[in-house]
Amino acid sequence: MLEVALFPIPQSVAFPGVPCPLHVFEPRYRQMVRHCLERKLLMGICQTEKVLHSPDKEQSREEALQSNQATYKPCDIFSAGPVTLLEELEDGRMVIEVDTNIRLRLQRELQTLPFNIWACEEWPDQPLTEEIEHQLQQLQQKILQRLIVMTHNNAELQKILNSDHWKKMGSVDFSFAVFGLFGLDAGLKQELLEMTEATARLDCILAMLNHS
Repeated sequence: MLEVALFPIPQSVAFPGVPCPLHVFEPRYRQMVRHCLERKLLMGICQTEKVLHSPDKEQSREEALQSNQATYKPCDIFSAGPVTLLEELEDGRMVIEVDTNIRLRLQRELQTLPFNIWACEEWPDQPLTEEIEHQLQQLQQKILQRLIVMTHNNAELQKILNSDHWKKMGSVDFSFAVFGLFGLDAGLKQELLEMTEATARLDCILAMLNHS
């Protein structure tokens, strides 16, 4: 089991291998960042299922910096990783990056206040066979070629897709990283995150590309 401090964010799904930059302003989550840094605790970035509690009234920016906002029920499957503090602003806000390098599932809540800490277990993919690895490589090449054609007018994306980093990326890593290039619906992203077969993820993105 791994202990993870949880940062539930509506409409936000983080994929393993795709670093997640965040702007943190709520007092409890600023405290959570410091806790993670001091104790080298992983932070989990997760989509939410529903609102458990909302503020009684609209708040100004100054009020929001001094009080906590809504409380949410987190989704069970999410990505997590170590935190890096990039900048701390004069008003207390923090700019951080979470190196979401592992996919986890919630098991048992260890702490509720002032922020959630959970005991979690890894949510791994199914083992790969030689045949599946070959299928993944073929799917990866088809998707890359399709993306290069579709983004021929986007110099920035062309540079990314033609880089050695993307061309040499392993198929499993690619099956997560590719979703960082699209503005997909959070519900669909969560479905993709929960899939435990890389072929299913790549089949899904190829089908979307072929119908676009």
